[in-house]
Amino acid sequence: MYGQNFTINKEPVIIGIESSCDETAAAVIRGRKLLSNVIISSAAEQSKYGGVVPEIASRAHSDAVDCAVAEAVRNAGIALKDIDAVAVTYGAGLLGALLVGLSFAKSFAYSLNVPLIAVNHIRGHLAAAYLCEQTLKPPYVTLLASGGHTAVIHTKSYTSFEVLGATGDDAAGEAFDKVARILGLPYPGGPNVQRLAEEGKDVIAFPQSLVKNSAEMQFSYSGLKTAVINYCHNAEQKGEAYSRADVAASFQRAALEPLVRKTVESALKLNVKTVTAAGGVAANKYMRETLSAACAKENIKLVLPEKAFCTDNAAMIAAEGLIQYLEGNFAPLNINACAHIPLK
Repeated sequence: MYGQNFTINKEPVIIGIESSCDETAAAVIRGRKLLSNVIISSAAEQSKYGGVVPEIASRAHSDAVDCAVAEAVRNAGIALKDIDAVAVTYGAGLLGALLVGLSFAKSFAYSLNVPLIAVNHIRGHLAAAYLCEQTLKPPYVTLLASGGHTAVIHTKSYTSFEVLGATGDDAAGEAFDKVARILGLPYPGGPNVQRLAEEGKDVIAFPQSLVKNSAEMQFSYSGLKTAVINYCHNAEQKGEAYSRADVAASFQRAALEPLVRKTVESALKLNVKTVTAAGGVAANKYMRETLSAACAKENIKLVLPEKAFCTDNAAMIAAEGLIQYLEGNFAPLNINACAHIPLK
């Protein structure tokens, strides 16, 4: 019977499955060692519509999930009998997309009679740092910047963290996508804004994303986004030329510099010697360079995951799955997907 006689290994082989948005991904780890990482993306199809269409994403996951898992197992050089657990994203994300991966993972775990581990997508992003630095241990401070969340987080232990500050409206990645549309750039917005920004100069005084005079460390991107819209529309209505590249560069600095500054300040205040970064925006070149320089200046160790582990992937889901596996935190087969999950 499923759920009986699970054997807990100290260095388990865990397969991770991720389907929260437009990437269908599967990865295999043994302990903290990555054995394979497969990503099948529907981003090219989504770009025709200027963003992710949930129904298209769900259908793409249905077509790709079996292939992604089979390829991950094959590339890892393992047999199905070697798998000790199946970790899968159950939230947050697009509900239909999540259900595809979760349903597959339930069946897969049941057929292998191994534990099912339900992973919070955001905790997966945080765990990506363990793949980059296998000796990494808490405590540390993480700069989380993605399409759905933006926060500075104090990781106290493998399973406990505190949100030191977060956005009250749009997330950083969300703001990048919206500004990309304003500038006529295709989806996905983040990398396209970055490339355009490299051609421009930071010469426009857009408001920074940090809320001033707030009792808590709070970020906001709605005002910054509106400032970019107004700047472009006002110039267009007056028939004045403006540099799209300068807009991109100035927006990028206003969006990311406060995040970097407050992350380093938080580490110094807490006397934490290590900083990590997580989320799709952590793949941004300007952010990586700025955070690296700021940490080096304060003699803080920076663990910066490879860009491939910052965007959505299954390796990070497997990495968080390892933490939950060692805690014996297994999910029942009747667990449901959740479109929204709080950071804490």
